[in-house]
Parts: sequence; C-alpha cells; structure tokens
Amino acid sequence: MAEVINKAPDVPIAAPRKVPVANPLADYLQRLGDDRLILGHRVSEWCGHGPILEEDIAMANIALDLIGHASSLLALAGEVEGEGRSDDTLAYFRDAVHFRNALLVEQPNGDFAMTMMRQFLFDTYSVLLWDQLSRCGHEGLAAIATKSLKEDKYHLRHSSEWVVRLGDGTEESHQRAQHALEELWRFTGELFDRDDVDAAVAAQGIVVDHEALRALWTTMVRDVLQRATLTMPTSTAVRRGGRTGFHTEHLGHLLATMQSVARAHPGASW
Repeated sequence: MAEVINKAPDVPIAAPRKVPVANPLADYLQRLGDDRLILGHRVSEWCGHGPILEEDIAMANIALDLIGHASSLLALAGEVEGEGRSDDTLAYFRDAVHFRNALLVEQPNGDFAMTMMRQFLFDTYSVLLWDQLSRCGHEGLAAIATKSLKEDKYHLRHSSEWVVRLGDGTEESHQRAQHALEELWRFTGELFDRDDVDAAVAAQGIVVDHEALRALWTTMVRDVLQRATLTMPTSTAVRRGGRTGFHTEHLGHLLATMQSVARAHPGASW
C-alpha cells in the first residue's frame, strides 16, 4: 500500500458571500452531481497505481460510474437552470466556491485504507439516498436515481468488503483503517444536513427523510465496522461548508488538475 500522506492543514478557502439561492432545484442537482464528480475524480487518481491489477481495474470502473452519474445530474441541472450551461460547462468552468459537493469527497486519497474508508462511508450514504430519490416526484431525477442505485450497490459491496478485509487483517492494515475512519468521521455529519434548498425541493416532490437516512446509515456502518473489528468514533464534531461553497484547500488543487485540459482548450470537442 502507498504511504500515508502527511496531514495537510485542514483550512477552508475563503467563503463566498452568501446570497439567496435563485433556483433551488438546480442547486440541489448540482450538489448531487458535484459529490459524484469530485469523488469520481479522486478515485480515478488510483488508475495505474492500484495495489493489484484487479483492483486497479475495479477502481477505474467505479470512477467511470461516478462520473457517469455526475454527467447525468449536471446535464439535468443545466436544463433546469435554463442558462445554456451543459454538464461539461458545469464540471470544467466553475471555480471552487461554486461547487456544492460535501467536504468528505474532496479529501485526498492518502493510502488505500483512507480511500476505501472514504468510499465506504459515502457509498453507504449514496445507496440509501438513491433508494429514497428513486421514488421522488421528479421524473428525471427518479430515473437517474433508479439507474445509479443499481451501480452504487456494487460500489458499496466492494468498499465494505475492503473495509472488513483491512480492519480484520494485519496489525498494520487495522491501524491504517482505524486511522482513516477517525480522520474522515468529522466530515460525515454534513451529508445529513437539511437546509433551505432541501425544504424548497421538498415542495417540488423531492422529499428525503434525513433523520431516517442518518439512522439507517449509522446502523449499516456500525455493522460493517464491527465485522472489521474497528471502533466507531464517538466524536460529534462536524466539519461542514461544502454545500454553500466553503471548501478545504484540497478542492482547489483537485480542480486545477481536473479542469486543466478543458480550460486550456475552451470550446474544443472530441
């Protein structure tokens, strides 16, 4: 496995001026899309660097799934927004303060245990969220959720099996998995926040029971961690801000790489 990275200062970049959300549905769809776009890019960074060939291929496929989900969501967001922005425009020509992803997905890969733990924590949330959204009142979003749910179930099976394998493996793999869990835990609470955007889209038939979601997520996570012989953190500290464009420095570095080709050749197509 790769060496654990040095812990970088976890300082958010400058917060944007808070303004009323003009189109809550577009903002909500961007949140969903940005989560998967950023995580998909993070996972893609393992391409060619996986610990074994089979895992290298698996990670590449997971990244492709996530970016495919993001493309569908951002295309729908652009359509709802009505300003002529495509999924490519939203992905490659927004600055960090305009991204709405949760802080969890922008965290660096670190070692393989850190990557798998981040994936597991998000996969569990994503499967439960898609399950609720597949029955929502917005036809387009419900269709995306139904398709994405099938693929995310495979992602969850993959990541949860790795968490158990690492946690209940060697002394070193156990320590790395426990360290990853403790480092990432503070970013999980943001996934279940409910704000004015959630309230606004609920009026449009997109209703998510955040408390039920959190309860199910906690139960599923606890079950896997117990099988992995890992200790669930008890800290209630929460780092948040991603949903309003207040990110850690890691997102800026990620976007500089992810957007470099598109910004170097604006208007190009292939």
